[in-house]
Amino acid sequence: MPDMPDSANQAPGNTPRPFDASPAAKVSPSSERPAPKSLSDLFISFTLLALQGFGGVLAIVQRELVENKKWLTKEEFIEDWAVAQILPGGNVVNLSLMIGGRYFGLKGAMVALAGMLMAPMLVSLVLAALYAGVSDNPLVQGALRGMGAVAAGLITATGIKMIAALGKNPMGMAVCIGLAVLTFVAIALVRMPLATLLLTLGVVSCLWAYHKLDATHLGGKSGDQA
Repeated sequence: MPDMPDSANQAPGNTPRPFDASPAAKVSPSSERPAPKSLSDLFISFTLLALQGFGGVLAIVQRELVENKKWLTKEEFIEDWAVAQILPGGNVVNLSLMIGGRYFGLKGAMVALAGMLMAPMLVSLVLAALYAGVSDNPLVQGALRGMGAVAAGLITATGIKMIAALGKNPMGMAVCIGLAVLTFVAIALVRMPLATLLLTLGVVSCLWAYHKLDATHLGGKSGDQA
């Protein structure tokens, strides 16, 4: 009698899956979350991102990391950007350190930082040398003022796009929008120092979010016990 295949002797519940054939086999990329493939990919990605960030860098970062590469969801981007903003230093530099460290540890953080700073530094040095010879030209000064308006428009557009992600915030959409309006008034109209704003509205929003999360957690526990 011919030998039956090994698969015929397997119990129905123990049928091996194709990707179990080898210990080194990996899950199909389609089922994995997008992530930088290597340190080189991380470096090149942040270099290209940095070279696009003329003025309205927030818009470029959000588009590249959330919409194009999908390394972050909208909600994660808002949370990471909030942390990057309250830390000392440039926001996007802090964000690059956080993302690089998340995927590759300290080495990844240093590679992402190098990608974010190296090419822009070289470009800035060249442009500074060129600008020194034409800085008094009225046409050049007018062009720079125009770029400032474009940068402000990019930041505003990105902020509007990110509003949808606040729907999943534990504080609720209405409270989030109210805090955003108060922050705008404090910065743009009252001209409150950033440190004072963080110690007032920042602390209040953190405490309220903690309260809502705690209430949700307790509600979930009571539901499980019932």
